[in-house]
Amino acid sequence: MKAVCWQGVNELSVERVPDPRILNTQDAIIKVNLTTTCGSDLHLLGGYIPAMRAGDVIGHEFLGEVVEVGPEVRRHSVGDRVVVCSIIGCGRCWFCEHDLWSLCDDTNPEPTITDMAWGGTPAGVFGYSHAMGGFRGSHAEYIRVPIADRNAFAVPEGVNDLSALFASDSAPTGWMGADLGGVKPGDVVAVWGCGAVGQMAARAAMLLGAEQVISIDRYPERLAMTQRYIGSETIDYSSTDIIAELRERTGGRGPDVCIEAVGLEADSTGTQRVYDKAKQQLHLEHDRPTAVREAIYACRKGGSVFVLGVFAGLVDRFPLGALMNKGLTLRGAQQHGHRYIPMLLDRMAKGELTTSHLATHKMSLDDAPKGYDYFKNKKDGCVRAVFRPWA
Repeated sequence: MKAVCWQGVNELSVERVPDPRILNTQDAIIKVNLTTTCGSDLHLLGGYIPAMRAGDVIGHEFLGEVVEVGPEVRRHSVGDRVVVCSIIGCGRCWFCEHDLWSLCDDTNPEPTITDMAWGGTPAGVFGYSHAMGGFRGSHAEYIRVPIADRNAFAVPEGVNDLSALFASDSAPTGWMGADLGGVKPGDVVAVWGCGAVGQMAARAAMLLGAEQVISIDRYPERLAMTQRYIGSETIDYSSTDIIAELRERTGGRGPDVCIEAVGLEADSTGTQRVYDKAKQQLHLEHDRPTAVREAIYACRKGGSVFVLGVFAGLVDRFPLGALMNKGLTLRGAQQHGHRYIPMLLDRMAKGELTTSHLATHKMSLDDAPKGYDYFKNKKDGCVRAVFRPWA
């Protein structure tokens, strides 16, 4: 079958690889109908995520059709249309039973790297390096889904493929940020990033009752898209002092909840931008935490900061003093998508959650290297490139 393979830093190719097959009794084989780029994929391309090997199939946000099931699969049958969570959970360990699916104890078979780097091993993730289990990704014609009854979700008839696609990762990730960030009715929420996850976090905050939601970015087309489809206020961080602007818009207090949806390659302006990029290139810090710093400084005293963007290593100039003395709550996680996906599909069916607008560029799998170039470099207003393996 055809698949998109990582070949080295900033190098992708479309190759022929062996078809997947049933390995365990709870596996399913999915014919991939749609699969999309994700901002966290760019960290793979840039060489910031360890344990990538030439030939690894990437991609983790996808939707498709069941074409084969193992003998112990009960909830899905051949022909079912399913969206698959990017996180692979077992459903049986202590963490899965407590709805902490991205911390699953049993689905990552390669714990050595993450145990050393982070002091613990998260769940397996499709197409996201051998540190996350070495599973083949979704940018392919077919994919094996382990423990399919737990990790694949039937798509309601009233939800089209392009909308349901984003229930795989972007929508549950964004919802988690608002939910675990503690958004309550009447809150003021600020979201750093107007990509797919940032937009979903902003919409989630609104649906959870936030009185005011402010989204922050610098790309005019993303700011305009967020205003049009999400309905939040926006700020262009390249033209103002973000912290001062947020204070002004919140009566001097600051947002109740700040959600960081940018990650380890965050950009900024002024001397801070030069400092972080130089430190990262010299390997004196691994991740650029610009948006996290701003969120901590901007958040009101006693507020909450949630980190949705992917981080992999150490950061510099982390404002621990501000965090402690302002009495902030800081949380972060890979998405616990299994607790949200059925609810999100239901909201999509009711028209409460719009996602298809995120798919700004649709193309064949053969054009995936071009799609990633558009996505990484924000060409032609690209928010997400969506690949159709069978186009």
